[in-house]
Amino acid sequence: MFVVTSKPPLFTPLNFHSFTLKFRAGRLPRLLVVRCKSGSGVGEMELVRKLGRSCCIVPSRKRNQKVQVIESGNNNVDSGEDVFDAVSAGAKVPPHHLVIMVNGIIGSAADWRYAAKQFVNRLPDKVIVHCSECNSSTLTFDGVDRMGERLAEEVVMVVKRWPEVSKISFVAHSLGGLVARYAIGRLYENVPIIGSEKHAYSSEQCLQQLFEARIAGLQPVNFITVATPHLGSRGHRQLPFLCGLPFLERRAPQTAHWLVGRSGKHLFLTDNDDGGRPLLLRMVNDSEDVKFMSALGSFKRRVAYANANYDHVVGWRTSSIRRQHELPKSNLLVKDEKYPHVVYVQRDSGDATQNGTSSVIAPQNLEEEMIRGLTQVPWERVDVSFHKSTQRYVAHSTIQVKSYWLNSDGADVVLHMIDNFLL
Repeated sequence: MFVVTSKPPLFTPLNFHSFTLKFRAGRLPRLLVVRCKSGSGVGEMELVRKLGRSCCIVPSRKRNQKVQVIESGNNNVDSGEDVFDAVSAGAKVPPHHLVIMVNGIIGSAADWRYAAKQFVNRLPDKVIVHCSECNSSTLTFDGVDRMGERLAEEVVMVVKRWPEVSKISFVAHSLGGLVARYAIGRLYENVPIIGSEKHAYSSEQCLQQLFEARIAGLQPVNFITVATPHLGSRGHRQLPFLCGLPFLERRAPQTAHWLVGRSGKHLFLTDNDDGGRPLLLRMVNDSEDVKFMSALGSFKRRVAYANANYDHVVGWRTSSIRRQHELPKSNLLVKDEKYPHVVYVQRDSGDATQNGTSSVIAPQNLEEEMIRGLTQVPWERVDVSFHKSTQRYVAHSTIQVKSYWLNSDGADVVLHMIDNFLL
């Protein structure tokens, strides 16, 4: 029997086979007894927790184990799920990379459960995955800014819970991608490089070299969005289920807030809080209090996964941050045996600045302004097509494998994400 008084990284297993623990942060048991039976022996451990009330143990792929969980707790508000490998978390060198997964509209932490398990199964000693829960269900109607503030607070809490991590990445679906972009702007900071105080520099360039960007105090690595409406839902075929009908597309901005609240106003760029510009336009540049583009540019890579067809919620242009003529032609689409639904990968190698400044040339329209703002930093575009899949009509959920039973064809997209993930 083992007693843990603070958190799993202190747990050092003896002869137990590896298994994965998935904690709901803020809902962990004060006292949890887990019995793991595997072939020749029975291991029993006792975990004492002070962070919440519930827990789930996920058996490892390596061995079939019968796991029994006894739990008790309180009614604290959900704040997400932590998914990690128990053996790796208890090692002398625990996982150092925190991955924050963010759900889309009317979603929850459960939407990323399949992908989170795959990340941990394939990178058990590298990552700890946190599936955000602060913006679930109808809370996703509150608007990108309010949701972003809540996500930023949740990330700070998670980082405090895992002081061993040094790197951070985000993986966000649909509206969650906009929320994550807002949150990283709030979490962005420039911190002095250790040892730099010994030197004195005069030029601005040298002064910049004395500092390095941090998100919630951690080194930013991957920023990945999946079917995210970066350019909003306003415009021709940006909301595909309207079938491109001009009458419906004209009416949608006027009625969206009736269905999805402030989030609808943000998506259709009809918000004008305090007489200001729409939020999505403001988010393509730095502002005085929120460094949106500096935060985005601080990540080593930015990736936009987009459905090329059959996504009835988010259009191809807005999710891949492209103009209409920049979309790949059908003759350029390829088929990969390992990733059968990934049909095109574009790596942007053009020059990009990371200072959040606008282009000197005035954009012709709102969409063009957002494209120019967002492409101040380079993006990788990964185009996905489920046109031969029986799950194509739910492509918006299939691309993230929201439910394995309904969206399993998106598993290769998740695998592509993991195989190209920078550690």
